[in-house]
Amino acid sequence: MTPKNNELLFCALGGSGEIGMNVNLYGHAGKWVMVDCGVTFADAGFPGIDVILPDLRFIEEQIDNLVGLVLTHGHEDHIGALPYLAEDLGVPLYATPFTAGLIRGKLEEERIEDRVKIKLVDANKPFDVGPFKFTMVPLAHSIPEANGLVIETKAARVFHTGDWKLDAKPLIGKPSTPEELRAIGDKGIDVLVCDSTNVFNAEASGSEADVRRGIAETVAKAKGRVLVTSFASNAARIATLGKVAEETGRKLAVAGRSLDRIIRVAQATGYLKDLPNLIDAETAMRLPRNKVLVIATGGQGEPRAALARVAEGTHPIKLDEGDTVIFSSKQIPGNEVAIGRIQNQLAAKGVEMVTEKQAHVHVSGHPGRPELKSMYEWMRPKALIPVHGEMRHLKEQARFGLSNGIARALVQTDGDIVRLAPNGPEKIGNAPVGRLVLDGDVILPSNGSTINERRRIAVNGQISVGIAVDRNGRAGGTPDVRVQGVPVEEERDAFLDDAIAAAAEAMRGAPRDREKLREQVRLAVRRVATRWTSKKPVIDVVVVQV
Repeated sequence: MTPKNNELLFCALGGSGEIGMNVNLYGHAGKWVMVDCGVTFADAGFPGIDVILPDLRFIEEQIDNLVGLVLTHGHEDHIGALPYLAEDLGVPLYATPFTAGLIRGKLEEERIEDRVKIKLVDANKPFDVGPFKFTMVPLAHSIPEANGLVIETKAARVFHTGDWKLDAKPLIGKPSTPEELRAIGDKGIDVLVCDSTNVFNAEASGSEADVRRGIAETVAKAKGRVLVTSFASNAARIATLGKVAEETGRKLAVAGRSLDRIIRVAQATGYLKDLPNLIDAETAMRLPRNKVLVIATGGQGEPRAALARVAEGTHPIKLDEGDTVIFSSKQIPGNEVAIGRIQNQLAAKGVEMVTEKQAHVHVSGHPGRPELKSMYEWMRPKALIPVHGEMRHLKEQARFGLSNGIARALVQTDGDIVRLAPNGPEKIGNAPVGRLVLDGDVILPSNGSTINERRRIAVNGQISVGIAVDRNGRAGGTPDVRVQGVPVEEERDAFLDDAIAAAAEAMRGAPRDREKLREQVRLAVRRVATRWTSKKPVIDVVVVQV
């Protein structure tokens, strides 16, 4: 689809109807520009997979019309797909220095830093990307240099919020003031494209300064070592914990590669300059227990993160009875089981745990209803497009916006092509969307043969059958049968005898056509497996000429 000269189109290829994997397209005057290109993380439905990528085939099929990729901020759900997809897109990336530093590190890890161009942009200074004029507008969030975007075209003027909140006392960065945001609205906003994550929260998200007091009080009460787990990208929380360590007389250590990377990029771009000198794990373990504060990754239950290894006892940082772990992050839906597993391991050690339910140790980086209402009043848009949320979030923000004076609201989901102007918003088509999985170094369809086979094996198990044929194609000898994941346990030998007998019977008098022979044996063994287990394992039959 080629956008017309007098229209502005919008299409989300990720992040609308789901939380994570944010990818948004704006189309105007024959060109498209992409805003963000993130990942989401796999659940148990994707065996062996950690990272899920957006399927960009819609824009790849018209790649000559893509003029650039603008990044609102450096969270994984907004930049995480770049190491795997940016080179193929072949367009410049536009980002502020901190976000660019995170992206550059990712590209270096994939050894493609010389093949992807990053253009540094300054906040509040307009820059052109094809027929689009962008201005980065600093907003508070849980990472430095989060920006909303003013997008100006001949057809319409849009404010795209990205991820944001209001914070009168941020510890890092200088978000735009209410007066500055109102001035943007004074120039006229046709469409507000807005974060929906916390639309059900009746209260504002709160300030990082308040969290500092809550964490300091909790740490001051602790008798032993204290470990605080938070999102590594939350540089403001790292700054908070540095201050808390100083206030409570503790030395600060960090555990987790992603924390090391965030601190390095932050300090290189002017942030975290007053962070206390860090100590290593060995030093931390030699100090008195009440003189150590550790920041660790893994608060969402990630099995290879630092906290999981601390809980297992396989990390150089050790926790014992009387120590404290503070979960300074919100539990993301879907991670409850993984987090619970780690908390149970810590509980078994006698470690005390504190979450946001017990103390004020976390604030969200997304806007609650009071903050949304303020943004509506400052921008005064003619129309609202909710993004960054599941369907329930999008629908609720549309209702909330309409009840607060916005004339029109349209709920779209991934793949909906929406005309924002003229005479919009209106759905006018559909783009193909989907998910890809990163499996090692290979990118695959999320519902392709590889993942579907893996799911079947995970559910039903697998049986291998080896049979021999002579030069004339006649089958003979005793079949070799091996099982994996088939629920026979103590009866395995009896099951194998039955399966071997069924395979041998199928071989007798079987046709000399190898494919027919293979299928006949496969069906015979599967009937035995189904009779024994009520399951239908994946049966692989290998025919060997002897």
